[in-house]
Parts: sequence; C-alpha cells; structure tokens
Amino acid sequence: MNNLDFIYKRHSVRKFKNEDVPLDHIRDIIKAATYAPSGKNLQNWHFIIVKNKEKIDGMALTIENKAYEMVDSINDEELKKEFLKYLKYTTVFKNAPVAILIFAGPYPATGLEILKAKGASNEEIHQLLRPSPGIQNIGAATQNLMLAAANMGYGTCWMTSANFASKELSKFIGFEKEGYYLAAITPLGVPEESELTSPARKPIDEIMTIIE
Repeated sequence: MNNLDFIYKRHSVRKFKNEDVPLDHIRDIIKAATYAPSGKNLQNWHFIIVKNKEKIDGMALTIENKAYEMVDSINDEELKKEFLKYLKYTTVFKNAPVAILIFAGPYPATGLEILKAKGASNEEIHQLLRPSPGIQNIGAATQNLMLAAANMGYGTCWMTSANFASKELSKFIGFEKEGYYLAAITPLGVPEESELTSPARKPIDEIMTIIE
C-alpha cells in the first residue's frame, strides 16, 4: 500500500447519506485541522459546527436571499443569470448532516509595520500582502480537516462561493469574534456514492520546475 493513499481518498462530495456524524468523530477531525502549520503559531482559525438541520437550511436560505438582493438592481440580465446559475452549488452543504464554517482571524504580516514606517508605496505593501500569509494558515487547516475526514470515511467539499453572504451568515448563526471573518464552508457526512472520482490533474512536468 502506498503511504500516501490517504491523500487520494479526498474528493469533493456533494451528495450524502442521511447518517449522523458522531460528535467524537467531529472532534477528531477538528483536532487534525489544528495540527496544520500556522505562522507565528497564531492558529488564527475558528470552526463552527452546525448539526441542526433547520439551522443548515436557514444558512442556505440566507445565502439565497443575499444573492437575489445583490442582483435586484442589476440590469444586465446575462450577468444576473451567470451569477444565479451557480447558486445551487453554493448551498450544497444543505445536503449534508453537518456543515462546518471555517473562520479566519487576524494575522500580522512580517515586515508590514516596517514598510509602513519607512513610507513604502502601496505597490510594495501589496507585494508583501499578496501571498496572504494569514489565510494560508486557514488553507492548511482546511486541508488537514478534509484529509482526516476522508480517511475516516466521510466526504467534504471546499466551498468559498458563499463568502458574498459572509456577514449575513455570521449574524444568522450568531458568531462574533473580533477580527474574524468567514473564509470557507464544508459539508461533512457519509458520501451517498460508493465510487468517488476526482477531475484529472495536470501532468507533474507541467507544474513542477527543478533547479539543480
């Protein structure tokens, strides 16, 4: 067996069985998430676990309401149609018994205050912030979460398309933490399909450069 097989178990799952996910399993999955690398060991993440079906449905409705509110004053029918056609994918977490909202907190980019103190240009500051070091912590934690879930037989799906309704979602679930904002959502549950596949990946030689 390949020691990396656990990685290839992860797929984007959007259909789930009507089976509960025990809380101790969720705790194990979140614990795995927190073992991701974190710059300055700030661990600037927070995970909201929603197991209440009415709440999950309410989250989906909150997103839908925000989407229609956003397009209400738009006259470009094609633009509206293009935006709204993805709405069903934005709310697929409602098909799962659990929804996990992943929040990101403040992160001081190394060197930012120095650049500001020396009167650096906006371009210099943009170049420093461009790699988004704080959100990289969240990405690493989310990946850990999904790999752990897959290895335990659960399905997940990395979702950021609902971020246009992040303030409304935070208010709906009643989560407030200074400086924290919604970064991603994932459903969690037992996949409905027994055979899961992923889209083909680009050839290694296309995405890797070796300098010797």
